[in-house]
Amino acid sequence: MDTDLQKLATKRAQGWLDGDFDETTKQRVREMMAAGSSELTESFYRDLEFGTGGLRGIMGVGTNRMNIYTVGMATQGLSNYLLKCFPDKEIRVAVSHDSRNNSRLFAERVADIFASNGFKVWLFDALRPTPELSFAIRELGCHSGVMVTASHNPKEYNGYKAYWGDGSQVTDPHDVNIIREVEKITSPDQVKTGSAGDRISILDKTFDKKYLDRVHSLALAPDAVKRFHDMKIVYTPLHGAGVRLVPESLKRFGFTNVTMVPQQSILDGNFPTVESPNPEERSAMKMAIDLAQEIGAELVLATDPDADRLAIAVLNENDEFVLLNGNQTCVLLASYLLTGWAERGKITGKEFVVKTIVTSEMISAVAKHFGIKCYDCLTGFKYIAKIVREKEGKEQYIGGGEESFGFMAGDFVRDKDGVSACSLVAEAAAWAKDKGMSLWEWLQSMYVEYGFYKEGLVSVTRKGIEGVQEIAQMMASFRATPPSKILGSPVVRVRDILQEPVDGEKSNVLQFFTADGTKVSVRPSGTEPKIKFYFGVCAPLPSMADFNRVEAELDAKLAEIKKEMNL
Repeated sequence: MDTDLQKLATKRAQGWLDGDFDETTKQRVREMMAAGSSELTESFYRDLEFGTGGLRGIMGVGTNRMNIYTVGMATQGLSNYLLKCFPDKEIRVAVSHDSRNNSRLFAERVADIFASNGFKVWLFDALRPTPELSFAIRELGCHSGVMVTASHNPKEYNGYKAYWGDGSQVTDPHDVNIIREVEKITSPDQVKTGSAGDRISILDKTFDKKYLDRVHSLALAPDAVKRFHDMKIVYTPLHGAGVRLVPESLKRFGFTNVTMVPQQSILDGNFPTVESPNPEERSAMKMAIDLAQEIGAELVLATDPDADRLAIAVLNENDEFVLLNGNQTCVLLASYLLTGWAERGKITGKEFVVKTIVTSEMISAVAKHFGIKCYDCLTGFKYIAKIVREKEGKEQYIGGGEESFGFMAGDFVRDKDGVSACSLVAEAAAWAKDKGMSLWEWLQSMYVEYGFYKEGLVSVTRKGIEGVQEIAQMMASFRATPPSKILGSPVVRVRDILQEPVDGEKSNVLQFFTADGTKVSVRPSGTEPKIKFYFGVCAPLPSMADFNRVEAELDAKLAEIKKEMNL
């Protein structure tokens, strides 16, 4: 460990001992200082960064940790920015949280600080999904909002997402301006607390009804649901906020045979039944799939702790559950919405869908088939929401998503929405049954029509200070010496999003396009110590009978690309 960083951390830690911090916190600092461990350096060598999406970090004592002091200082910085943006107005904000350890504590702290700054605050009475917070901001005419969550990160993490008045996570110029204000708050003494008065109002289940009414307005096939209302569905909230609204939403859509995984329906921020509460990982889905096999269910649904992400598993021709990846889920939902709109005669040519630059190109093919536009944007739903905002009143948004298991149908929410996505997937399953198909067979038929698109993802995680430096070096190396060939096919285009903005937005992303249609994207995560590699290949699928053969060929190609790139 760098000795200069150790000295800096020790100095910062001493400042906490000398400052106005609670005794429990000070005692923990003394213990770390006495141990002389790397934990002290990791906890204090820097301030926890308030990024363009908000805060996220490991919980604990220190300037580089999530605790009531770092949360408080960030919230005061956000408050100061709101006061600058909306002078002489009653500023209105909404606050919610998920099931993580300390989430309620942090949410109440955020609400108190907002109220102590003179804001009108709506605080949910208990945990709620992220999409309901986004909806609440729009529904209540708020200027901003905060969702306390670390999404699908491991149990050690917490964080919060900062939202703007349109219900979207903050974008340029507000994101960088908020960061500047947060950086000006250097001490808890600058944080206003304890004078909330009667400025905090509580949102309860009566507000849930407003949100669920809007979700139900997305329904496209009520007759099919009536015919197959008793289709067996298994749902797991993975110990998170989805338990509050997903079962109720499925009930409103008309489904009467939904079984929740009992062990994972218990709210617990330690996520005791999974290694990580990430529905992208098959291990997190095992308990739900096992239950589905036991009771003979046809569909498995899962949401992450703040219920913005969705994962699904469907039965294949051998009655085995296949866990769809995020690209397949996005394709399925976009195709279902467009098919439903077309069946109802609602396609006029002014509609559009949105995908991120690392999401399957198959969505563009589907949109082209229906005669509508597909817009590309950077990774992150705030960029999807930005396009929706820009096109409002001129074009009609239908849906959009990204490969990381997120989808947003309709425009009443401006973030990914696992609640509506679960309901629409279930409805799509009923619609497919009404056509004599399973969801798996319908997806295969789409591959025959549009081409068999196959994607892969490798996430390389590095921890601590050294990890951040290593990831930066990897990106520098790719920029300095990009590959000239990928599996023998020449790289015909190198796209650096720092030099070629997407919809006016720059990002630290590199993309390599080959002559044979292969696409490789490299992107460091903006919220986690990871660097992600995205791969996309495609081939014709002559018939559904050729599925296994063509899939094996595409899988082999993906494996060879990863091997060639030493991943």
